[in-house]
Amino acid sequence: MSDPVREQVLALLNGGNAHVTFDHVIKDFPARLRGVKPEGAPHTAWQLLEHMRIAQWDILEFSRSAKHASPEWPGGYWPRTEKPPNEAAWKKSIASIKRDLKAIEKLVADPETDLYKKIPHGTGQNIFREALLVADHNAYHLGQLVLLRRLLGAWAE
Repeated sequence: MSDPVREQVLALLNGGNAHVTFDHVIKDFPARLRGVKPEGAPHTAWQLLEHMRIAQWDILEFSRSAKHASPEWPGGYWPRTEKPPNEAAWKKSIASIKRDLKAIEKLVADPETDLYKKIPHGTGQNIFREALLVADHNAYHLGQLVLLRRLLGAWAE
C-alpha cells in the first residue's frame, strides 16, 4: 500500500502505538470479574465489551448500507445485563469485535474506497471520519477496561 493516509488510519485502528491493543486488554480477563462493577465505576467489563461491539458494528453497517437501522440511543448500545450470560457470549462478543474491525480495515485499505466521499445516506459523514470514530471510540473504552482491570486487581502492568 502506498497511501500514507490509509496506512496511518489502519495503524490507528489496530492500536498498539499510543494505546494498548484490544487483545492485550482482553487477554486472560478473569471470568469471575467480567460482571463486577467496582465502587464508583459506571460499567462492568461485559457492559464495556458489548458496548464496543454494538457501536463498532453500527458504524460499520452504517458505512456499508443505506438499509442499516441504528439501535435506539442510548439503550440499544448497551447490554441489558451487567454480567455475560456465559463464557460463549463473552467469546462471541470478542470474535464479533475482531471480525467487524477487520471489515472496517478492509474497507479503509481498499483503494476503490474513496475515504473522503460523503456517504450518500448520511448527513455529511465519510469513511475516513467513520474509521477515525471507530479508532477513537475503541481506544476510549479500552482505556476504561484497563482502569477497570486495575481497580479489580487484574492488571499486571
